[in-house]
Amino acid sequence: MEKDLGNYRKSYIKGSLLEHSINNDPYDLFQLWFNEVDSHFQETETNAMTLATIGIDGFPKSRVVLLKKFSSAGFVFFTNYESEKAIALANNPQCCLSFHWESAERQVIIKGFADKIDPSESDTYFLSRPKGSQLGAWASKQSTVIKNRTILDAKLESLENEYNNKPLQRPEFWGGYIVKAVEIEFWQGRENRLHDRIRFKLSANSSWGMERLSP
Repeated sequence: MEKDLGNYRKSYIKGSLLEHSINNDPYDLFQLWFNEVDSHFQETETNAMTLATIGIDGFPKSRVVLLKKFSSAGFVFFTNYESEKAIALANNPQCCLSFHWESAERQVIIKGFADKIDPSESDTYFLSRPKGSQLGAWASKQSTVIKNRTILDAKLESLENEYNNKPLQRPEFWGGYIVKAVEIEFWQGRENRLHDRIRFKLSANSSWGMERLSP
């Protein structure tokens, strides 16, 4: 099987990213871009991001997760602490987050270190989730092999019956991570493939330096 994609082309004309419009805080720019995309462009899930980790087998692996909070402290997402991604992060906390906002012709690429958030924060978020999502967290031993879908559905049904009129608590094997950035790159599509790329790097004295990259 073969398919030639050489003629798949798109012109990028929706924006620019110039130094005079940027201050020295990449979190301010991220918030501005996030809010603009969320308010003015047709993205289904503005908070969808790709998380890349290095597995214990030495291979990189990426998957889409949902950003649930961001601040100057970092970027927060939630997952099963026994999942493949969590095992990878326990072995090597260096990771990369990337946002691709196609409708705005923008990308953001974040390198950083992941760490578990305080359990109380995970408790608060877990209890804010719909009951079905809470039950799903308990039902799934994420990333493990199962024989068929029936096993998963049966486990969920059992939990639904057990907790029909009872609240759930967060399982200890489920919670949040915060990715503390050391490098954040902003990419804005431009004509003729001469895209704008502005990179912020964290220095040893915890200040951000800004530089332009060739596209």
